[in-house]
Amino acid sequence: MYLMINSVKFFLKYSILPFFLFLAGCEPNHMDGERVAPGIVYCSEGDPTTFNPQLTTTGTTTDATSYQLYNRLVEYDPALGSIMPGLAHHWHINENGKIYTFYLRKEVPFHSNKIFTPTRHFNADDVLFSFNRIIDSQHPYNQVSGGTYPFFQSVGFSSLIEKIVKVHPHMITIHLKEKDSSFLANLAANFAVILSKEYGDQLLASQTPAKIDTMPIGTGPFYLDSYFQSNHIRYKPNKSYWGGAPTIEQLVFDITPKSTNRIAKLLTGDCDVSALPQSSELEILRRNLNLELQIQTGFNVSYFAFNLKKPPFDQPKVRQAIAHAINKRAIIEAVYYGSATEADSILPPLSWAYNDELTQYKYNPELSKQLLAEVGLGQGFEMDIWTSPVQRIYNPNAIKTAELLQGQLANIGVKVNIISYGWSVFLGKLNSYEYDSVLLGWTADNADPDNFFRPIFSCAALASGSNRTNWCSQELDQLFTKAISSTNQKDRTAVYHEVLEKLNVQLPLIPIAHALRFQVKNRSITGMPLNPYGGIAFAKSRRSASAGSRIGAQ
Repeated sequence: MYLMINSVKFFLKYSILPFFLFLAGCEPNHMDGERVAPGIVYCSEGDPTTFNPQLTTTGTTTDATSYQLYNRLVEYDPALGSIMPGLAHHWHINENGKIYTFYLRKEVPFHSNKIFTPTRHFNADDVLFSFNRIIDSQHPYNQVSGGTYPFFQSVGFSSLIEKIVKVHPHMITIHLKEKDSSFLANLAANFAVILSKEYGDQLLASQTPAKIDTMPIGTGPFYLDSYFQSNHIRYKPNKSYWGGAPTIEQLVFDITPKSTNRIAKLLTGDCDVSALPQSSELEILRRNLNLELQIQTGFNVSYFAFNLKKPPFDQPKVRQAIAHAINKRAIIEAVYYGSATEADSILPPLSWAYNDELTQYKYNPELSKQLLAEVGLGQGFEMDIWTSPVQRIYNPNAIKTAELLQGQLANIGVKVNIISYGWSVFLGKLNSYEYDSVLLGWTADNADPDNFFRPIFSCAALASGSNRTNWCSQELDQLFTKAISSTNQKDRTAVYHEVLEKLNVQLPLIPIAHALRFQVKNRSITGMPLNPYGGIAFAKSRRSASAGSRIGAQ
């Protein structure tokens, strides 16, 4: 769904002051002089935590890396809801569903950078290198950059794969220990990118392996030209891209955390595309005829998660009491301005596994007080809520949400302290599980319901750090395995309904909202359909001949 709105037509040029990669100790390059270069500027909400999306599940990182720098064996087509070819031009699955054979593209070049020039094209060795890094604890890169691969660990990638075999340079087979109906979808996820083994070997020989994650080499439509932290990322087009070279001369991610600043830059022409406009800003955007507001139903959820290892949140009645004290409608009106629907489960209603028969925790403060009294907390208690400092698709303003929760919980005698850190500090502290509760969310990579379950609730996700409730259930894990072992949608739906019912009773987290996804861009920019599953891709973006772009270090 698209709404057409207004903006002042602009012609923009900008001088370039490039920096070479500057991340975790990388050195800036010399200035190469000024020149005009038409391109596209994207106002991004934050810094990436790495340039390798294997290592994180944060949206800011995958937006900046996954579809700009890399490719995957297979891709997910959101329009058709199906898996499509990527670096593998076709594949087949054997009769028992445990052996996947991938036929790889030939003549696919890798990027080069200041320290690396490839001597060969992409082949099977790169696939083995990329996935064995994740699944093989003895792989020389397994522990590089922390040795954590949260998405893959949450879906049991290592325990699922028996072996990966190179049949010949452009053919591999992946042997699974068990049938897994979500396997192809997981290979199409933002995180399943392919790295260069040759680059990895060179860095290992020079004893600088961590550069593989900070000075990235991929096969994607752009290569990384420079990064200046908290300022901008500059990409240049891969003229040899196998999918067709981008038409723009460069792409800049202008890192602008505040939404109002992003909109201001968009209106003045300093940005061409802006991430995550807030619902309260839409009326301003509607007054500008040359802007286009893209709106898409999102496969996402915002949630209020409890740390179940911390009393009193280890008691289901306490969690249920808090659920009855929350007025979700008030939050949606005040934070989302009505651009979201109330979430009654982790799954959005558009999911084929959605369960519309769950018992709802209706807003009922008196019942909340009664439940707290039953567990000896009739006088109330004090708790902390940690909030994300950056805007996300699933929650445009987590701090405001926390403030509303603070007021609502005060009505039942619960005093709430709101705690927020800088983005990188926040992410680091989450893994220590020091919080009482946290406001977060999830945006799915594809339409498979498993994408909403194992990455958030599995015991493997607890070990990897993406399970924010600090709780898992062996019973739920068995149900997850049962669901993915079948390809029959009716059978899988029945299992997921059982999962949702158990989660609804235990309530390790409270689903708040399923948000619409917004993106706003100048109408001169085309080739950028909005993906309901998150992520942003500029490979096919174009600028009309009548428009320029103001490109440079901001």
